Amino acid sequence: MSQTLADIRLQVMWNRLLSVVEEQARTLVRTAFSTAAREAGDISAGVFDLEGRMLAQAVTGTPGHVNSMARSVVHFIREFPVETMRPGDHYVTNDPWKGTGHLYDIVVTSPAFHEGRLVALFSSTTHVVDIGGWGQSPDSRQVFHEGLFLPLLPLARAGTMDESLMKIVRANVREPVQVEGDIHALVACNATGERRLSAMMREYGIAELDALGGHIIDRSRAGMAAAIAALPQGSWHSEMRIDGYDAPIDLKAKVTIAGDHVAVDYAGTSPVVSAGINCPMCYTEAYTAFGVKCLVAPTIPNNAGTLDAVRVTAPEGSIVNAPWPAAVNARSTIGHMLPDVVYGALHQCLPGRVPAEGTSNLWNLKLAAGQGITAAGGSRNPPFQVTTFHSGGAGARPSKDGLSATPFPSGVRNVPVEITESITPLVIWKKEYRTNSGGAGEHRGGLGQVMEVAHRHGGGFGIHATFERVRFPARGREGGLAGERGRLSLGSGAELKPKGFQQVPPGERLVVEMPGGGGYGEPRRRDRDKLRRDVLLGFVSEAAARESYGDD
Repeated sequence: MSQTLADIRLQVMWNRLLSVVEEQARTLVRTAFSTAAREAGDISAGVFDLEGRMLAQAVTGTPGHVNSMARSVVHFIREFPVETMRPGDHYVTNDPWKGTGHLYDIVVTSPAFHEGRLVALFSSTTHVVDIGGWGQSPDSRQVFHEGLFLPLLPLARAGTMDESLMKIVRANVREPVQVEGDIHALVACNATGERRLSAMMREYGIAELDALGGHIIDRSRAGMAAAIAALPQGSWHSEMRIDGYDAPIDLKAKVTIAGDHVAVDYAGTSPVVSAGINCPMCYTEAYTAFGVKCLVAPTIPNNAGTLDAVRVTAPEGSIVNAPWPAAVNARSTIGHMLPDVVYGALHQCLPGRVPAEGTSNLWNLKLAAGQGITAAGGSRNPPFQVTTFHSGGAGARPSKDGLSATPFPSGVRNVPVEITESITPLVIWKKEYRTNSGGAGEHRGGLGQVMEVAHRHGGGFGIHATFERVRFPARGREGGLAGERGRLSLGSGAELKPKGFQQVPPGERLVVEMPGGGGYGEPRRRDRDKLRRDVLLGFVSEAAARESYGDD
C-alpha cells in the first residue's frame, strides 16, 4: 500500500474513532439520572492509549471536564498498572487534584479489550447533583468540608460492582438514587465505547491502536506547531480583577508564543483564599489550553498532541494552583475566567481576532431545601437538590455581536425551566433577556437574562451562590463598553450576596439578573439598522440607545 493510501486509511479510522467516543458520550447523556448530564451536557468522554494519552474526545462535553480528564488517566494507570486490568474492570475517583477539579465530578476509567487483548482505555466524567458535605456553595474552608472524597479506587471487578463502595456513596449523599444512577451511567458509557471500538477494529482488520494513535498525536502536534509558528513570536502580559469571595482577586498572565508551543505563566496571580473558589492546577490547565486552542487552531481535533502544545505554569499556593487540602468546590469561579485573561494578552499581538470579555462564570442556580438547609420538610415542602444551568452574555466578537445567555467557555446547555419545575417544587416565574445588559459597541455584547424563582407551595429554599461579574463587569475591547454587572436579590428588593449559601424566605421570590458581555468597537460606529432592531426587540432601551450610541 502506498504511503498516501495508508495515510487516507488512517484518517478514515481517525474519523471513525471520533464517532466511537461521540456514541460513548451520548450513552452517558441518555442513561444519566441528573439534569447536569441529561439536559446540560456537563460531561466528558474520551479514548486513551495504554500510556494514558488521549486520542479522541467527544464533542459532547465541557472543556473543563475533557481537558482535565485528559490528564487524569495517567493517575489511574500509576495506581492500577495496565497489566493488572481485566475485562469488566472499572475504576473511579473524584479526587480534585487527580480528576477534574472538585468532588462533584466523578471520573470512571475502564480498560477496553478486543479479542481478549487490552487495546485502549475509555474514561468519562459527569457532574453529580450532590456529594454530601456542606453542599455546592463556596463556604467550605477545606476540601474535607466539601463532601465524600473518593481516592483512586476499583469500582467494579470482572463486571461486578463493588457494593460496599456503593453503600458508602449512598450513605453520604442527599440524592442517592441520582448519584448511583449517574455512576452506573458512567460505567455504561465506557462499556459502549469498548464495544464500538472493538467493532471498528474488527471492521478495519487491526489488532491494536499503536499505529493509529501515533498518527493522531503526531499529525495533531504538527498541525498545532504549524499554526503557532505562523503567529507573532514574543511575550505579552494581561491581568483581570474579579469579585472573589470576600475580597477581589487579581488574575495575571504572561503569554509567550515560542516556535511550536504557547506558554502561559500565571505568576503574580492572587494566592489561595479560605473559601472554596480555589482552582487546582488540572482545571487551570484545562481552561487555559481550551482558550488558546480556540484562537490558535480551532479546527484541529483535541487530543494529547494538541494539548501538549500549551504549557501552563503557576506558582503553587496561587489561586490557580491550589494545593491539597484547599477548598475547591467552586473552582469554576476562577477557571472559567482564564480564557479571558489569556485573550487580554493575545489581543495585543493578534488584533481583530479576540472577542471582548464575557460573563464567563456560569450563573447556575444551585437550589436546595430540607432539614438543616431550610425549615423541616413536609408534604408541601419536600427536600430537594437541583442544579439548573444558566448563563449571562458572551463578549462581542470582532465582527459580530456577542451571543446572549450563552455560556463561554464552558459550553454547557441551559436546563429548560420545564425540567426544573417537573422534578422540584419550584416555579420559574420569569426567564427573559435582560434589557441593556450587553455592552455597547460597534458589535454589542451578548445579553444576560433575568430569572425569577419561587416555591410552588410558598415554602422557603436555599441557594448556593457562586456568581461573578457583580462588582467588576466584563470589559469591552477597542472602545467597546463594559457589560452590565449581575445582581442577586429577593422580590421584596433585599440584595443577596453573590457567593455563599443564603435562604429565600417562605413566600419570597429569588430574582437573578445575569451580567452581559462586553462590547467591541466604538458604539457610534454601530450600524443604525442593527441599533433600531435592538430597540424594537427590547434588547436596548431608547434612552440607552441615545446615551451609549449617540443621538443620531
